[in-house]
Amino acid sequence: MFRRVLAIIAKEMRELLRDPIYVALSLLVPVTGIYIMGAGINLDVKNIPMAVYDRDRSAVSREYISSFINSDYFRLIGQVDHDTQAEEWMALGKIRLFIEIPENFSEKLAADKPVTVRVAIDGSFPSRAEVITGYVNAIHYQTNNRLLADYMRKSGQTTELPEISPIAIVWYNPTLESKNFIIPGMLAILLLFYPAILGSLVVVREKEIGTIYNLYCSPVKGWEVVLGKAIPYIAISFAAYLLLFLLTVFIFEVKFTGSFFVLSLSALLFLACTVGYGLLLSMLISTQIAAMFITLITTLMPSLYYSGLLAPISGQSMAGKFISVFLPSTYFMEVVRGIYLKGATFAVVYPSLLALVIYLTTLYVLAVISFRKKVS
Repeated sequence: MFRRVLAIIAKEMRELLRDPIYVALSLLVPVTGIYIMGAGINLDVKNIPMAVYDRDRSAVSREYISSFINSDYFRLIGQVDHDTQAEEWMALGKIRLFIEIPENFSEKLAADKPVTVRVAIDGSFPSRAEVITGYVNAIHYQTNNRLLADYMRKSGQTTELPEISPIAIVWYNPTLESKNFIIPGMLAILLLFYPAILGSLVVVREKEIGTIYNLYCSPVKGWEVVLGKAIPYIAISFAAYLLLFLLTVFIFEVKFTGSFFVLSLSALLFLACTVGYGLLLSMLISTQIAAMFITLITTLMPSLYYSGLLAPISGQSMAGKFISVFLPSTYFMEVVRGIYLKGATFAVVYPSLLALVIYLTTLYVLAVISFRKKVS
């Protein structure tokens, strides 16, 4: 029974190996993709360019400025002589933060009086603006505590004021490096759309050159054709996954705390889904250009927004949550990040793996039915 499946697998493997460029692209495109995106995408909010208008020009104002630029979060571009210059720099994207220190800054502090500092933040990137606001508030909090301590020391007060001191602990990604969050997500995205594109060209390529009629006239059954054509592409996509995994761990040094076996099993199921989806489209579409275009639109675009790549699904709208249920990348994204960052075990990721099994079963049943309809 499986001899015909093995024969189709051998035929597809010969087709693959006959074109070394095709094999090379199958491996190099995902590797190049994760290298470019992993090296280029950085969500860490550090080295924020800032400018200062110091109208006081005192030792106290310089110390206040130093509290910003002595951290890893801010980088002083320069000091301006008027507000207009700062507005021009921010309009050009040269700075993201502008601080104006008033003339009587040091005098008011020496007199134990409150003083107001003007802070302007570039809001064209809302998420970064919120982070910058948090950094500025944290520095002001530290500065106010230091001023309060100096005031109490000068006034001879030795009694400490009651306070609540939070101790923040960050689990799973204590350094808050964006690469530990982004690169595993990009691994899932690359394993989604590129194997799907490979699968979408399997049957439609034979339709265009006419060799599909050899299968139509042969005694092979629909499920034998589907399995025979899917397995070689799952295999080459799995090889690409292994290369991507090595890149994430050894080149980008992404934190990996889980089981390689569980991750690989999850990747194998996910690749079976993505290749199966492409194969189903290949059964239904007549041209390679249309197959590639539809595959790209229906895999990459929804997954970028609704799979939890950049924002948790729990924070999406009801429509977004509904769409995410039907994306296999949603479940694999949970598995990948859970294994990479949290060391999730098989028992933890089992529900997501079960969803992938249901998804791939549905896809291959539909692919078999589609091929049978073509034979009839």
